[in-house]
Amino acid sequence: MRMEQRQLLTPRMIQSMEILQLPLLALEERIEQEMQNNPVLELREGAADGEILPPPEASDNGTEERAEEERALVVKENSDGAEDFDRLAKISEYLESDEFDTNSGNSFRQASSYDGERDKKLDAMNNTAARGITLAEHLLDQWTFIEAPPAVKQAGEAIINYIDGEGYLRTELEAIQRESKKPLALENLQAALKLVQQLDPAGIAARDLRECLLLQLDALEKDEDVEDTHDFELQRALVRDHLKDLEMNRYPQISKKLGRSIDEIKDAVKGLRRLHPHPGKLVGVDEAQPITPDAIIYYDEDTDKYEIQMTHDPAPNLYISGMYRKMLKDRSVAKPTREFLANNVRNARWLIESIEQRRSTIQRVIRAVVDAQKDFFDKGPEFLKPLPMISVADQLGIHVATVSRAVSEKWIQTPRGVYPLRRFFSGGTTSAEGEDMSWDAVKEKLKVIIGNEDKNNPLNDDDIVLKLKEQGIDLARRTVAKYRKILSIPTARQRRQY
Repeated sequence: MRMEQRQLLTPRMIQSMEILQLPLLALEERIEQEMQNNPVLELREGAADGEILPPPEASDNGTEERAEEERALVVKENSDGAEDFDRLAKISEYLESDEFDTNSGNSFRQASSYDGERDKKLDAMNNTAARGITLAEHLLDQWTFIEAPPAVKQAGEAIINYIDGEGYLRTELEAIQRESKKPLALENLQAALKLVQQLDPAGIAARDLRECLLLQLDALEKDEDVEDTHDFELQRALVRDHLKDLEMNRYPQISKKLGRSIDEIKDAVKGLRRLHPHPGKLVGVDEAQPITPDAIIYYDEDTDKYEIQMTHDPAPNLYISGMYRKMLKDRSVAKPTREFLANNVRNARWLIESIEQRRSTIQRVIRAVVDAQKDFFDKGPEFLKPLPMISVADQLGIHVATVSRAVSEKWIQTPRGVYPLRRFFSGGTTSAEGEDMSWDAVKEKLKVIIGNEDKNNPLNDDDIVLKLKEQGIDLARRTVAKYRKILSIPTARQRRQY
């Protein structure tokens, strides 16, 4: 035995941190889940956005009176669960009493209650988004209508199961043959592959990019609705023999080898740009979640400053049911029932207070961001300043981990567009004039320099270093090259136009 002092996280603190880190849509799901699990928690409907209504059943002094029964509920590990059934029976008897007028003998009302429960479930099922069809399902549906010998049909099903999400068959036919539980002949796999490659979308089951583009060109040539503007002979030659030259922008070399003018090659490349390098992504639904901003930043002319409006704040509309609070204070209600209600009321209060604390913390962090990044909202991304999280944490008097949780997966709508809140926190450098600039602002300046260059004679990385130095930003060449790659900007050779 020993006596020691340790710092522990209480369940309430853990819940508060979890809720602070949740994005807005996940918070709404959490609230819905808590309302299903906690009978005393209710959501007030009909309140306008931003309108805070007083909580129902509040005491005269404006604060909610806490019953003495709201003490910690100790769960007996050796209990057989009889007390749980007993308290549920008590709640059922209370709900069926004359006070709530649910046992008045009105059979129509009872039937409508059952129908309402059924309708809620049906509505939930009808409002649930259907699962999108997968690429394999899309191909197998078409494969059922392909006429081929049974052995080839079986081989085709095996091939379809090996096609990845981008639409490529990256597994050798010999490996498919070895791994198959059913015997498959190699010639049947080869025959099936040719048939699978004729399915929709065009280019499916290709082994590499070259074969994928050639399959799409074959499909385009057979399509009678396609305008006769494609030089299929030249396009096939470019794909078959000069993909690397196209990547490196070597138009003069291609023109010399094929005996075609640069203008003809450029027209052919325009047609190739309509092809899809990942045909498998054309099938199925986009799983990207919609972005819901947590706050709106707007300019108030009266105060001459940027103001913050929190959006979709669920805290004011959550409250504890007055019916259950009355039961909690009623001494005639069985003690196990009051213990059950006390535990749920306590959990409901913790949830409401955690949501309110989440809103307050996020709003304080956003206010610190708005005050520090006023030049960004006034002039644009090039004027973004470095803002370490530790400085905001010191300013607000909270831990830096709390700031990190507050900005995680949060978005704000600004006069400049919708941005992730984390974008405004970054390191930076100092210009020759002594002005602090974030790395994102440096990237924006790099994009502007490349956007304004002469495309017939583009700037290399050394030239960009000199251009930035003229603006008071001293960067190494490797740093410029790194930022250019991050921004997906090709090299000067690849940017050159002929």
